[in-house]
Amino acid sequence: MRISAQIVATGSHLPSKIITNNDLSKTVDTSDEWIIERTGIKQRHIAESNELTSDLAYQACLNLFKNAPIKISEVEMIIVATTSPDLTFPSTACILQNKLQATKAFAFDIQAVCSGFIYALSVANNFIKTGAVKNALVVGSETLSKIVDWSDRNTCVLFGDGAGAVLLQSTHQENCGIIADSLHSDGTLNDILKTSGGPSLNQKTGFIEMSGREVFKNAVEKMATSVLSTLKKVNLDTNDIDLLIPHQANLRILNSVAHKLNIPNEKIIITLHNHANTSAASIPLALDFAFKNNRIKKGDLLVLEALGGGLTWGTVLIKY
Repeated sequence: MRISAQIVATGSHLPSKIITNNDLSKTVDTSDEWIIERTGIKQRHIAESNELTSDLAYQACLNLFKNAPIKISEVEMIIVATTSPDLTFPSTACILQNKLQATKAFAFDIQAVCSGFIYALSVANNFIKTGAVKNALVVGSETLSKIVDWSDRNTCVLFGDGAGAVLLQSTHQENCGIIADSLHSDGTLNDILKTSGGPSLNQKTGFIEMSGREVFKNAVEKMATSVLSTLKKVNLDTNDIDLLIPHQANLRILNSVAHKLNIPNEKIIITLHNHANTSAASIPLALDFAFKNNRIKKGDLLVLEALGGGLTWGTVLIKY
């Protein structure tokens, strides 16, 4: 009998501190109009200096378990997708496991930058499909503000902090749960989105560096192609999509991908205006928003897609 992973609960958390576009215009050469026109972003939530990535993840998980069908003690696996971990080691997932007191779970991080949550969902799905676990907690959590150069107007306007989480459970129900996925990477493009530091390179965290035009071009092409190839695996096409939940990077990227796929705006979940690009946290934040606002109904086909540094990209199809 076929086993697949189904989302049974979601949760999210955004730091209370907010920096608006007008706030940024006081420190760098930019404006609210300029940022909105080019990105669609209106504000970003920023973690305090003593707020860690694991703290945001912990709050998102607490919110998830307010409506979860199981207790935290029943979780068997925790995956945290992050590119801004608390420490070089141990993993943020292990730190989160301790905070949650999820004593039965094994825990590890995934680092695929903005594609991290897609990668983590795929990994968790495969653990569940083999029967190795029945309950998996998948979290995307980031404090990207701590690796942003706030004097660089090309990058500081783009990023924010936040966390989102989903609880996956095994299901034997036909045509339900994660029905297809695809993961990709191209290391020859590692220079177009990266940081300027690392433990091995210079023993520094470094700041985010990005070649905007190259990222835009690759994001539109690769995400659209990935969606089409993943749909083809299960003999579906874009007309079957009920809801597109993309990585919340830039409104122009989202609109361009949707245009290539011929998906109308009413079928797209967009939350980036509220929290900017939160990397691995953006898709679970958007998922939680969609569930809380009754945008998802039984039987819907959800398409999750992302592209991040590496380059990495991928798609997950979920029949809810």
